[in-house]
Amino acid sequence: MSENQISSRKQGMGKYFFLASTEDFRKISGSPLAYDASDAVRAAFAHGSLENDFICDGYLKTGNNSLFIRFHWEVNKTSRSIKGPWRDHPKGGDYRRWAGNKECVVRWTEESITHYKKDKIARILDKKYWDLSGISWSAISSGHPSFRILDKQDIANNAALCIFPKTQSDLNRQLGYLNSKLCEFFLKFRTQTLNFLSGDITSIPKNIENSPHIPSNTKQCLSISQDDWDSYETSWDFIHLPLLDPVHRQPTLKATYQKLRAHWREITLEIQRLEQENNRIFIDAYGLQDELTPDVPLNEITLTCNPHYRYGGDRSEEELEAMLLADTMRELVSYAAGCMLGRYSLDKPGLILANQGETLADYLAQVPQPSFPADDDNVIPVLDGDWFADDITLRFRQFLRVAFGEEHYEDNLAFIEQALNVKGKRNYSLRDYFLSEFYADHVKRYKKRPIYWLFSSPKGSFNALIYMHRYRSDTVSVVLKYLRDYREKLVTEKERQASASINPATSQGDKTRALKEADRLAKVLAELEDYERDVLYPLATEQKAIDLDDGVKVNYLKFGAALKKITGLDAKEED
Repeated sequence: MSENQISSRKQGMGKYFFLASTEDFRKISGSPLAYDASDAVRAAFAHGSLENDFICDGYLKTGNNSLFIRFHWEVNKTSRSIKGPWRDHPKGGDYRRWAGNKECVVRWTEESITHYKKDKIARILDKKYWDLSGISWSAISSGHPSFRILDKQDIANNAALCIFPKTQSDLNRQLGYLNSKLCEFFLKFRTQTLNFLSGDITSIPKNIENSPHIPSNTKQCLSISQDDWDSYETSWDFIHLPLLDPVHRQPTLKATYQKLRAHWREITLEIQRLEQENNRIFIDAYGLQDELTPDVPLNEITLTCNPHYRYGGDRSEEELEAMLLADTMRELVSYAAGCMLGRYSLDKPGLILANQGETLADYLAQVPQPSFPADDDNVIPVLDGDWFADDITLRFRQFLRVAFGEEHYEDNLAFIEQALNVKGKRNYSLRDYFLSEFYADHVKRYKKRPIYWLFSSPKGSFNALIYMHRYRSDTVSVVLKYLRDYREKLVTEKERQASASINPATSQGDKTRALKEADRLAKVLAELEDYERDVLYPLATEQKAIDLDDGVKVNYLKFGAALKKITGLDAKEED
């Protein structure tokens, strides 16, 4: 074809058509048809790919997740270690960079490893990868890849693919590169899917930037992200609630939260600065200033304490702040419940009781003189009034006095109630939260594998919370005793109301209200009688045993209608 013919053809094609040499395509690994790749992009791919810098193909598929995988909070604290029987097992998760998304453990024994090797469905990574540090990401993403550190003790899942730098000391430099804007930019020339396989990742251009700022910035990003992840109780390395950290403490809870919130803003902006500096360095290194900017929007700063990322959507600053405050108060209430049941203590950081069958004696061995003691019998009533001294609302009030002092107690309580009342209900109280929202929040926080179990009558007139790790074969009998004591109290109250309804000295309005309450209590008593006869008493006589290694799903369902129903708990899991 002549030059005139080529020129004529180009004019006829218009602005949506491009001519490019096949040699240019070969510069991009796999020779994809990247018609719109600029000279700078082709030059980047001409440096070679990451393929020679990483070891790939390191993940595990168990073939039976319900048998071999648990959330780490389900099993004994002493069971989780690099030697087994449970080993850390990242399984993908939400869009999050640097650190986090580590909630699962995988059974890691000679027996289970033999299964992984022999099972036709299962797949086990080569032993040479077992104790290497690497980089992991979620195999299925929202379109934005996010890379996280894979520690030596981690065994990655097939939903969280991983690669290992051949030079382990190069880990932070490579992680900084993969979490830069260039990685996502280059991946668009390799794949148009939302599933990023190991081969896709290692096919992007080689990391040619050796600036000492990259590993340094990455190290700081890792530290901030890990601290953020560990600030929430579903992290294995959770130590204490940030609100209780002396660094943030102020005279009132409100002032304490405001100081903590200022700290969260500071670290969010700091990690944004670090990521943008990394982007700038890489953009300059590859000469892509005309195609990329280093900017990272706030909603892509993947810290849980950052409401722009945590909640997203088209929400105002006011809405985001209200949501963050409400969740922070929910976390305070959750931590308080953990202190009531002995999982945590105000007097010692980290987990206290977290092994099967541990008792109050085990708690006191670790915390001899607790400022806020754990419940002695592992049963916390959740009722509509102060019927028991260890009712959850009364115990929380006690916790608040101990944790934040007596002087500003009323203001602190009002601050919590106002923050929790997100729907603006009239006369909303802490008790309303415990009765209607607390357990749903707990089930959601623990991904439908709750560690606190709620014994609940059919209409919710009787509720009692227990801690799974402290469960014993006589625990249901203890719950039954609470139920019977509660029934006796209600019978007495019903009789009192019935007397008031016929008392000549009582006003007609008060008589009507008393009669109405007596009728209500009669219905409640009938509900509780049926619950005891048909459900709780037969269960108490069985003295069921549980095994934490079986997981919440197996153990919770053993108790049938005695426990609050969790929608979807009995659903089949994917292998």
